[in-house]
Amino acid sequence: MQVESALLFETPVEIWARVYRELRPRSRMPEITIEFRQFAGANTFARLEDGLLRVRITDVLEGAPAPVLEALAHILLSKLFRRPVPRIYHHRYRMYLNRKDMRRSLHLLRQIRGRKLLSGPRGDHYDLETVFEDLNLRYFHGLMARPLLSWSRRPSRSILGHFDPSHNAIVISRLLDSVSIPKIVLAYVVFHEMLHLRHPVEHTGARRRVHTRAFREAERVFEGLKDAKEWLKRL
Repeated sequence: MQVESALLFETPVEIWARVYRELRPRSRMPEITIEFRQFAGANTFARLEDGLLRVRITDVLEGAPAPVLEALAHILLSKLFRRPVPRIYHHRYRMYLNRKDMRRSLHLLRQIRGRKLLSGPRGDHYDLETVFEDLNLRYFHGLMARPLLSWSRRPSRSILGHFDPSHNAIVISRLLDSVSIPKIVLAYVVFHEMLHLRHPVEHTGARRRVHTRAFREAERVFEGLKDAKEWLKRL
């Protein structure tokens, strides 16, 4: 109890200095600067150069309880020094971010501050609006409201598609806008992202479930699912 009470009266710099000393007891204590910045999400950064530890934290965490800032310090410093992050700090931090009021605040920040550069739905070979409307009729009775649709700026292989709920946008990798890509493969990726619109992420405690049971059951109805997945594995 005394340790927890003392923690409540520490400044953010004092918290970071204490955690730094716990992780690097024999190292020289650097000068520490902490800035709360107007980021578009829960962005946090820590950099150590020439005896200066510079920390930048999203301003949405400026009023966070001291134990949450302590957990964040453990997470960032452990990563900085390439050490495993104790599970208790990951859990504490995720629990705080998964609170309904925090999720709402972060969602609003992404809408207000975040920039979404969209190139539009018409590609060199495929039109995403045509693909979307065909899937909408076949699997959603034509009732799904069309979000913003766009090809990505670069042909990414690691992220073939994503749904951004803050901007109500589905973005598909430009890699799939090619005559060498079967239409069923593109259709499956778009269908997968449409399911994210229909089945939002579930939050339970510190857990964040993106692909829920309902999501996976709905995905199984896609005609040609096995072939599309096999093709994507080769891609």
